[in-house]
Amino acid sequence: MSTRTDTALRLLIVDDRVEDAEAIASALRNAGIAVRPLRPESDEDLGRIIGSQSPDVVIAARTSATLPFAQVMQRIADSGRDLPVIALVDTLVEADYVDAIQSGARAVALRHAPQQLLACVRDAWADRDARRGLRRLEARVRETERRCDALIDSSRDPIAYIHEGMHIRANAAYLEMFGYESFEDVEGVSLLDMVAPQHVESFKSLLKALSKGEPPPPRHEIEARDIDGNAFPAAMEFTTAQYEGEPCLQVVFRRREALDADLALELEELRHRDQVTGLLNRPRFLRALEDAVDDAAQSDGQYGFLMLEPDHHQQLLADIGLDHADDLLAANAGRLQSLVGAEATVARYGGHTLAVLLPGHDYHATVAVADRIRAGFADHVFEIGERSSVITVSIGGVQVGEKIANVGQVLARGTAALESALGTGGNRCEVFDPSAVDRVEEERIQAWVARLRGALDNDGFVLHYQPVINLQGDNAAVYEILLRLDGGDGELIAPGTFLQIAEDNDMLGEIDRYVATRAIASIGERLRLGQPTTLLVKVSQASLDGDGFADFIGEQLASHQVPGEYLVLQLPEAKVFTHLKATQAFAARLGRFDGRFALEQFGVGLDSFQLLGHLQPHLLKLDRSFTDDLPNNPENQARVGEIARRARQEGIRTIAEFVQDAASMSILFGADIDYVQGNFLAAAGPGMHYDFE
Repeated sequence: MSTRTDTALRLLIVDDRVEDAEAIASALRNAGIAVRPLRPESDEDLGRIIGSQSPDVVIAARTSATLPFAQVMQRIADSGRDLPVIALVDTLVEADYVDAIQSGARAVALRHAPQQLLACVRDAWADRDARRGLRRLEARVRETERRCDALIDSSRDPIAYIHEGMHIRANAAYLEMFGYESFEDVEGVSLLDMVAPQHVESFKSLLKALSKGEPPPPRHEIEARDIDGNAFPAAMEFTTAQYEGEPCLQVVFRRREALDADLALELEELRHRDQVTGLLNRPRFLRALEDAVDDAAQSDGQYGFLMLEPDHHQQLLADIGLDHADDLLAANAGRLQSLVGAEATVARYGGHTLAVLLPGHDYHATVAVADRIRAGFADHVFEIGERSSVITVSIGGVQVGEKIANVGQVLARGTAALESALGTGGNRCEVFDPSAVDRVEEERIQAWVARLRGALDNDGFVLHYQPVINLQGDNAAVYEILLRLDGGDGELIAPGTFLQIAEDNDMLGEIDRYVATRAIASIGERLRLGQPTTLLVKVSQASLDGDGFADFIGEQLASHQVPGEYLVLQLPEAKVFTHLKATQAFAARLGRFDGRFALEQFGVGLDSFQLLGHLQPHLLKLDRSFTDDLPNNPENQARVGEIARRARQEGIRTIAEFVQDAASMSILFGADIDYVQGNFLAAAGPGMHYDFE
């Protein structure tokens, strides 16, 4: 949804008086919505605006004499555009309300009830964005279907689609297997005709079971027969599908080769297993999770999803030795499997993180399993190599149900719960229950939103500055700005506590502008004192939409007479990958003011340097994972050196953050890293007092 405070609402207002239209626009601006109002003065003007300006929402006064409401609705209907209309009335009369809705208005709003009007505008805007998104998704689905159809045609696997037992689609490989020249020869032919007589009855039973919604077997072996009646051994695989909107079965026929069937099944099973733990691998587990999410969305199925990691993993590895890392992981996997039983789906999710999917579990059952796992680890003595050790685990989870039937949300909530459990000492369980997000939770969130709004409006944020020190002899002052929220009584709240709420409520763009404004003002003050200072400022993907934020930066730089080279805006590598075109436009716009931008959290992608073929950042900030225990991690040392070398070839400077010790400093200096920062060197504080000399 694009109803963000930094995204302008193109609002068409049909009202007789300019003052009344301006009052509506002002009320929306005061509520935090950037409004671009449009007001037609004639029917021709109305048609021109609808045709060329593409308004997002229309507010039309029911009592307008210049452009009567019925005329406005007819003009919108004739345009063929999807324009939500809000009928504006002075008093609520039942007959007027019914007439407005029957005319096609989405809502009726009272002129003198600004909060109700605001709610109508937000709902209409959000609904239009949702409809646009749905149309885009439908277009993508159609394109995907066309591509899938082309892939099926070119597939070497014999594939057919079956509806009510009859062929409705078959590819060339399928026709060739059974000896048909064209699809017309097999269209409408029963699938039973492809089965040898001795298997017909059992195959009928299978088709009846599938028609009742029973899950298909992973593999069904029969003897098939071609158009000439020749029999051959075959294996069939079934998948429920849709073809041209009709539910059907996708059938893949394969000739059975001389390979022993048991061996073939064993090989297939190995493809889905992690070789260290023997558990399911991540791709296979994600498919199971997708099926669970679909079942929850369509059939009200209940599933528990858990993620767990051993506490103090780095310390454990140091105690048992890196050569036993796989043994540690395998021991954790074996213990987990013994605690959850055979009904659960257990997998290695990634690294040393394990995952569990619990079918048929409500929230309380999921919590009970999580606590049983936690206690089962804490009470167990693990024998790893020549060492015995007690291992505790932290568990994060989420209850998969109708309210969170989305794979991305499930993984995000599970990861957040796991990080929270790890961050509060370990040996803990946290399971998120979406059905428990009741009025109390909503009130808590709204209280946070109000708190953030107050901080934006009343300068309630605090900026801290952490020195960024050059290793190559340059003593120019460079700081990174770190945002904090003033919690009162001297308490400062870290952004991790409130940024997700800000993002969920479309406030990140405003926070970006708040920080950038104060950063530029600080640079200006330092310049006037003869202390030129470069500031690094984090911005979010919310500021990449359109040119608004980049233009805002240009205006602020000009207002404070600050050269753009002293401001560096940082964007995370992962966000840039998913917003590449927007980032390119943003960087180009920023370049007009000589502003700089950096990629942070760099180096953890599959091919991070691929980005440099599309962008030319001024700085690369290495992901913090590279400096974690750097002296004892040769792989990270090699990766840091490679990034520094390739960046230097591109003329890009590098920063290593979270530097923890003198040994790491020595390694980074030897790798030709340009800048370092971290509490070991200098902690962040409210002032800029570091002596760079």
